[in-house]
Amino acid sequence: MSNKEVSVLGLGSMGITIARLYLAQGYKVTVWNRTADKADALVAKGAVLARSAAEAVRAAKVAVMCVYDYRAVEAILAMDGVAAAMDGRLLVQLTTGSPSEARDAEMWAHRHGATYLEGAIQAAPDQMGQPDTPILMSGAEAVFREAEPLLNVLGGGTVYLGEKASAAAAMDLATLSTIYGTLLGFMHGARIAEHEGFDVAEYGRIVAGIMPTFAGFLQHEGAVIQSGDFKISQSPMRISVEATQRIWQTAQEAGINTEFPAFAAGLFKRADAAGLGGEEIAALIKLLR
Repeated sequence: MSNKEVSVLGLGSMGITIARLYLAQGYKVTVWNRTADKADALVAKGAVLARSAAEAVRAAKVAVMCVYDYRAVEAILAMDGVAAAMDGRLLVQLTTGSPSEARDAEMWAHRHGATYLEGAIQAAPDQMGQPDTPILMSGAEAVFREAEPLLNVLGGGTVYLGEKASAAAAMDLATLSTIYGTLLGFMHGARIAEHEGFDVAEYGRIVAGIMPTFAGFLQHEGAVIQSGDFKISQSPMRISVEATQRIWQTAQEAGINTEFPAFAAGLFKRADAAGLGGEEIAALIKLLR
């Protein structure tokens, strides 16, 4: 897109960051937020404050929306004049939502004459605008390719996932599953460290050190699942059956919370009972299907 104009709707921490990045790259930026005073610092840097969401949409051919959730999205899209203003615009939706919400938003945009891209930002505000900032995008490929220079202002690690608008939201939930699963394990490990009198900050440093290797391991297991060949290649299931049982037993003996290890140990025990103990750990996916 050669026209360096963009509207940003929603000025939470991420929305403010998005607007700042566009201003820094010489874009004419129009902003709108329910609470107008959140725009003060941006206006001081050259942004234009729209009096309404509809005015913001009319101000540029691209409207980037990043608000708290899809209930907020729906409320904004229902405001006076917004639907009519969307005709001929591109709506880039960066609000976190579900696949079904993304599909509904795309249909709404198309009904009102707009093109649509769904995005999922995989970074914190202070990590935006970097060459490796990961942003997942989906929607019509021709629309994405035209908008790619504008999207790359937000981060150079943009990944296009295909024509289905729901793809970015679905992959966001998939990656968040890994993040929250890891976080739960980290927190349980912190309780073990506390109980044994270790410095929890040192525990955090040790975990950080093994994460690159663990990331490579997860990539391998993903390839195993995709191939459907579960013969042992890296980590036999049975090792994890025994390891998760030890974690659970140790938590019981220590009198610390057992919810996480009980869940993990139970799942691996079921996998072993299903005859998967002699296969690669990725065979756990069979139990989840």
